[in-house]
Amino acid sequence: MTHKAGFVNIIGNPNVGKSTLMNAFVGERLSIITSKAQTTRHRILGIVNGDDFQVVLSDTPGIIKPAYEMQESMMQFVKSAFEDADVLIYMVEIGEKELKDEAFFNRIIHSKIPVLLLLNKIDKSSQEELEAQVQLWKTQVPNAEIYPISALNNFQVTEVFNRILELLPECPPYYPKDALTDKPERFFVNEIIREKILLNYDKEIPYAVEVETEEFLEDDNIIRIRAVIMVERDTQKGIIIGHKGAALKKVGIEARATMEQFFGKQIHIELFVKVNKDWRRNIRQLKRFGYQ
Repeated sequence: MTHKAGFVNIIGNPNVGKSTLMNAFVGERLSIITSKAQTTRHRILGIVNGDDFQVVLSDTPGIIKPAYEMQESMMQFVKSAFEDADVLIYMVEIGEKELKDEAFFNRIIHSKIPVLLLLNKIDKSSQEELEAQVQLWKTQVPNAEIYPISALNNFQVTEVFNRILELLPECPPYYPKDALTDKPERFFVNEIIREKILLNYDKEIPYAVEVETEEFLEDDNIIRIRAVIMVERDTQKGIIIGHKGAALKKVGIEARATMEQFFGKQIHIELFVKVNKDWRRNIRQLKRFGYQ
């Protein structure tokens, strides 16, 4: 069976419905989503998996003319969306006539990758207005396929998703098929550390481990994280730490690299190992870790 995978990046002016669209896609096909839970300041990833596909959706900040540094960095996320996309979704809403930044608009109309122009919020328009808007965008973005949609009402969302699947290249998945659901940032920190433990230790060790992020402090360009790796027995604690702390250090280095890619910021991480006796059999502990 062939497998398709690719990056589908959503760009457009502020408040045209980009996040609503991504949530609609994910709700339609949800098996797994990874999402960074901080809207419109970053690229937010949502991963939709099927047996033979993985769509990595990327929601970007609305395009604005930056007035200060944080907005500059937001627009860097939009720029990066052009660089790794397999399919570009350019989202506009009824009544809109232009993108707020000419440079971005030029990149869209000269894009070498497929562009789907989604004309959103059509539930707010008359048939005449809709037809006029479709004609307008055909002349503005002649390289795009145009789909009138209502992301909020799920109108034509499935059709667009099916077209995305047709356009994706044959490719193995970029992310683990079972990785990450729509949880807060600490959840992703926990999962990334746990993933590194799965990769670096064998036998019973990874399954006896739970990770809890005790501190997640985010500044403009760095996230400081303190996380505890829970094991069930003292012997497991020794194995996790390793000779002179080498094994634990390796987990920290690998986790930091993945987190910096995931969060798009510098990461400072401190890892500790604690014995939490037989936590896997303790109902209270299982509830605490979100298993109940």
